[in-house]
Amino acid sequence: MATLGPESARPALGSSPSVQTHLSSANLPPNRGLERALEEAAASGVLNLSSRKLKEFPRTAANHDLTDTVEADLSKNRLTDVPSEVCHLVALETLNLYHNCIRTIPDSVISLQSLTSVNLSRNQLGSLPACLCGLPLRVLNASNNKLVSLPETIGQLHSLMELDISCNEITALPRHIGRLKALRELNVRRNLLCVLPEDLADLPLVKFDFSCNKVSTIPVCYRKMKQLQSLQLENNPLQSPPAQSFSFLGSDLIEACRSEKMPDSLYLPVIERLSLSRPTAGRSVTVVTSALFHLVHCII
Repeated sequence: MATLGPESARPALGSSPSVQTHLSSANLPPNRGLERALEEAAASGVLNLSSRKLKEFPRTAANHDLTDTVEADLSKNRLTDVPSEVCHLVALETLNLYHNCIRTIPDSVISLQSLTSVNLSRNQLGSLPACLCGLPLRVLNASNNKLVSLPETIGQLHSLMELDISCNEITALPRHIGRLKALRELNVRRNLLCVLPEDLADLPLVKFDFSCNKVSTIPVCYRKMKQLQSLQLENNPLQSPPAQSFSFLGSDLIEACRSEKMPDSLYLPVIERLSLSRPTAGRSVTVVTSALFHLVHCII
């Protein structure tokens, strides 16, 4: 059988596009991938610099026109500050700074007047600046930081629909949080809250998670939360959560009680996980609790 010689066994470099591409990529400078990302951002308006071990904004970004950037992803880097260059992207609508080492947010962020969504999760923030509340945010995620409080100006975020401040060290929610009239989802899980503001009852919350805190009493006025579909409250030292607080769940709780053939005046036993669904209007309500749930006679 004839054997192929070296020249016939290996195609000529000029005749194989895949080989040419491979060799071309191999000869690229180390930062060519970064340059390509900047080039694509200038063309598409989407800047993706995630997972590049960046400690600062690329200096070569000055060579590209990024003024029309609407989305910037700088997640999973080593940034200790929000780059000043980011605050110059005035068309920015979405900013992802997840999983960096950021300690402070500069006041210059106020220039991002088109910003509607920001992810600051998993950083080292000790506080949020008041100027952040001057932005048209709809989504704010500041979970997994070192926050001990929220700015009193939080009530200025009139368009805010989702607020996630879980896994921080917040001891109290600001009194103006009740002004967030567009808020649909609130996550304050795993903080140091002892008291829940009564003003939350006036918000159109659909999802509310205050599990893993130090809350002992649920305000009775929370019975007005007619749009609530998901409530998570486990791992709190609840002592007197009145049934009146959940009058919209009244019929479900009564049925749960009757199914156990318990007198109306007795407590439900300790419930590790209670899921109650109501098909009315196509909605379901989920309550997760590990505390004693009182069934007060007046609700029946």
